[in-house]
Amino acid sequence: MTEMTMTEPVEENVTIQKGKCSVKFLPQFGGKVASIVLHNHELLQAPLAPVAPRTRTMSFDAGDASGWDECLPSVAGCIVQTADGSAEVPDHGDLWRVAWEVVASGADSVTLRGACFSLPLVLKRTSTLSETPKGWRLAQYYKLTNSGSYPAPWSWAAHSLFVAAEGDRIHLPETIHQLRLEGSGGQRLGVGGATVQWPIAQLATGGQSDLSIAQSPSSGIGDKLFTGKLSAQENWCVLERPSAGVRIRVSFDAAATPYLGLWICYGGWPERPGPKQVCVAIEPSTAPVDSLAVEGPWTRTIAPGASATWPMYVDLETI
Repeated sequence: MTEMTMTEPVEENVTIQKGKCSVKFLPQFGGKVASIVLHNHELLQAPLAPVAPRTRTMSFDAGDASGWDECLPSVAGCIVQTADGSAEVPDHGDLWRVAWEVVASGADSVTLRGACFSLPLVLKRTSTLSETPKGWRLAQYYKLTNSGSYPAPWSWAAHSLFVAAEGDRIHLPETIHQLRLEGSGGQRLGVGGATVQWPIAQLATGGQSDLSIAQSPSSGIGDKLFTGKLSAQENWCVLERPSAGVRIRVSFDAAATPYLGLWICYGGWPERPGPKQVCVAIEPSTAPVDSLAVEGPWTRTIAPGASATWPMYVDLETI
């Protein structure tokens, strides 16, 4: 039985478990993956505010800003043009704002479905938890369908916020030497669109920063970066957490989701007073930009009645 709190009605929680690993979902609150616990260690960012109903227009930092949400059809708020007129997509997309439907659930698997409101898109996600020789695997299988009567533009990013501690290390494939800067708190790494070296980046004010090593929450860092288009051999990222005794390895199908976003935040966001995120978000993405309105070779539309599918895997390896 799931523990009840004031902000999480017991009937809305779904938990899957394998041995010492459990994953909790909140269908009512955007289908959020609210918790991944391994050996009593919480691996996801804790809520910055009570988990509560969201509106269609509120900013992401006005909510709990925790756990793992799905950003669809855009990460950044924007206006896009369609055959049905202009569509206004809110901050971090639609899906974290709406209640999802529980399609099926079991001891180690759950299928949830959420519908966008800015564009005619429906996302179904099946989550399965299994034991592996090295630990556990949370597999996420996605299916996106256009439920409307016109082609719909879309982009997707997993918004998986893994809690971090000073000294934790981020590993990327050895072939990755540069990242594109989407934004940096205080422009410490420069302005959006700049090229940033990985792992040793030049600071805008002089000096260097090792982006691969998590910093203290007092550092006030908040940087969003993207890889370029990745090959089949570059389809992973690891967050190594010695204090929690785990290596978190995120992998994905680079043919379907060919980019990776990294949000490294050590006390640098939200910019308003109050609790701050201390996390590394590992974000497989369909685009190397946050805004659906920014077009490029990555731009996608989906025809009426058509579907797209892709997977994502989180391997938890004990160390």
